[in-house]
Amino acid sequence: MTNLCKTALLSADTPLLLEISELLAACLGLPSGAIPATPETRILGAIPEMDSMSVVAVLLSLEEEYDIVVHDDEVDAEIFESLGNLAAFVSTKLD
Repeated sequence: MTNLCKTALLSADTPLLLEISELLAACLGLPSGAIPATPETRILGAIPEMDSMSVVAVLLSLEEEYDIVVHDDEVDAEIFESLGNLAAFVSTKLD
């Protein structure tokens, strides 16, 4: 995980939604479990700590955690609209 975020404790058998929820909380300096691991959980505009710098930190952490590459032209506000959207985006990168 990048230096921008505290280490999120993720195990290989944890569902992707929960893993991303914990990674997001760690990046935002929130306690474990602070972000509900549901697809409907709103992110951008709903979590005060989530700003443009946080988006960059989350993307870097996702790249490192899942060994994926996220290109600038792939990122838009819709991806960060909800936890489900973010998990779906990561899932497509893993395929």
